[in-house]
Amino acid sequence: MHQCLLKDLKQLVTVRANGQPWKAGKDMQDIAVLENASVLIEDGIIAWVGASDSKHPPLNTDATIVDGRDRVALPGFVDSHTHLVFAGSRENEFAMRASGATYQQIAEQGGGIFSTVKATREASKRDLKKRAQRHLDDLLKHGTTTVEIKSGYGLDPDAEIKMLEAIHELSDEHYMTIVATFLGAHAIPPEFKSTPEEYVKLICDRMMPYVAKRSLASFCDVFCEKGYFSVEQSRRILLKARDLGFKLKLHADELASSGGSALAAELWAVSADHLEHVDDGSVKSLKQAGVIAALLPGVSFFLNHGYAPARKLIDAGIPVAIASDFNPGSCMSFSMPLMMTIACTHMSMTPEEAIAAATINGAAALDLSSQYGSIEVGKKADIILYDIPNYRYLVYHFGTNHVSMIIKHGTILEF
Repeated sequence: MHQCLLKDLKQLVTVRANGQPWKAGKDMQDIAVLENASVLIEDGIIAWVGASDSKHPPLNTDATIVDGRDRVALPGFVDSHTHLVFAGSRENEFAMRASGATYQQIAEQGGGIFSTVKATREASKRDLKKRAQRHLDDLLKHGTTTVEIKSGYGLDPDAEIKMLEAIHELSDEHYMTIVATFLGAHAIPPEFKSTPEEYVKLICDRMMPYVAKRSLASFCDVFCEKGYFSVEQSRRILLKARDLGFKLKLHADELASSGGSALAAELWAVSADHLEHVDDGSVKSLKQAGVIAALLPGVSFFLNHGYAPARKLIDAGIPVAIASDFNPGSCMSFSMPLMMTIACTHMSMTPEEAIAAATINGAAALDLSSQYGSIEVGKKADIILYDIPNYRYLVYHFGTNHVSMIIKHGTILEF
């Protein structure tokens, strides 16, 4: 049995869930901070948590001991919403937007999502993996230890499968815990512009059954917005996905109050993501259905549009998660601490709520909170050590990387 003792930590932020799958309401403020604490890891699992001056279980002679003095420990971040596998780049669109161009004008000049679709279709699986590998390394260096990755830049059977195979292989090859989501319903591809129902049929009859048969994704997601997939189309896709064994997510109410959040509640989805325009009735429905509200601060910051009503959702008792939505079009950042800072400065969240949202609630948005998202006995030992004076400093001193040590499944990683 391999043991690792993290000893004499200045602060240990456990985000203890006390047997619950998430934190909601006032509980999001309670992140259970221990001063001068230690953690014992055995074979990758947290075996003991306590004060440094209390007696811990006996150590083997070959146990690894880490001096935690002057360090703050948090659970590894769980980024529950990304589009990390893609080809191409869209910095030219960023410059156009900065000069006043609208989304429609950019699209008319060959930009927007379909520029990424074109590049991704043309890229080999090897090239997609090589680029994604670098992104995963950088996520890990910034404290993220679990990540969700969506398809959705293929929009045809071959390219979508190519993306999902790349994600599946990366999951086997990389230290990161990776959750795959099928997002064939990301947009109507150009070749189906005049026949969108045919594309919905293609998703339901060919793409999803094949993905399910090969176990290439755990979740199915749909971009439910006007001009993309209607509520009726989204319901049809998601019901078929559920029948095939997928867990459900939705891109909901990002551009307008279009019914996506209400559909997420109706279908008991695991999470509804974005929610910049969620209405009061849908807030109530999300609460009743126990749907995680996964908010994406970086998108609102990058696009300079309205933020999701985090304060309203938290006060309503809905578990709120924070994710990066790392993607080439609306958020080229994977720094969860930066997302937390934006959530505090622009969405009225406290540092404690932001930490809970980026850890235990992010894990819940992937149905993984029984294993990840908090530092508790019996959970996987995903722990990040920071060279900071206290946990609030992580959100306060933004734009730099404070990570000093990464522990993934009990293994100390070197980069």
